[in-house]
Amino acid sequence: MRVGILPIGHVDAAVLTGLAEKLPRVFPNTKCIVLDEYVSLGAEYFDKKRRQYRSNAILTAIQSFAAKHTSLHRVLGVVDADLFVLELNFVFGEACCPGNAALISLWRLKPEFYGEAPDIELFSARTLKEAAHELGHTLGLRHCPSPSCVMYFSNSIRDTDRKQSLFCDQCYLHVTITSSQLE
Repeated sequence: MRVGILPIGHVDAAVLTGLAEKLPRVFPNTKCIVLDEYVSLGAEYFDKKRRQYRSNAILTAIQSFAAKHTSLHRVLGVVDADLFVLELNFVFGEACCPGNAALISLWRLKPEFYGEAPDIELFSARTLKEAAHELGHTLGLRHCPSPSCVMYFSNSIRDTDRKQSLFCDQCYLHVTITSSQLE
C-alpha cells in the first residue's frame, strides 16, 4: 500500500517525517511518503461560531486531492488545527470508511493542550495511533470493542493514551487481507 501524507496548512515537517517512518511498522508492506504539495487551511473550513474547523469539509478536499493522485492508495491529511463534526465537540480525525482519504488533527494530541509540559515522545505516540486509526477506517474497519486496539474509539485523550498503536488480532487480519489486495 502506498500512503501519501499531505500537510493541510502549516504542519511541522518533523511530525510528517516521523509519521512516514513509523506507519509502515503498523501496516504491513506499506510505503509512506510526505508529499511536496499541501492543501490550504482556508476560511471556508472554519466555523466562526465554534472557532473550530469542519473536518468533513477538509476531508472532502483530501478526497479531491486523492482522486487526482491515483498512484497513491491512501492520502492522509495532517492538520494542526482544532476539528469538529456536528455531532461531537471535537474529533482527533475523520476518514472515509472505506475509502482513500483520511485526516488527523494534531491540535488536541499535544500535551500542552491539556496544560502539561511538552513531551515529544507522547505526542509522537498519539499522532501514530490516530493516523493508524483513521487509515484503518479507510480499509473498512469500524471501531473495535477492545480498549487496547488502535481501532478503539477515543472519546478523550485518555482513551488514546490507553490503547496501543497496533491492531488487535481480528483487526490486523482484516488490515493484512485488505492492504494486500491493493498491491
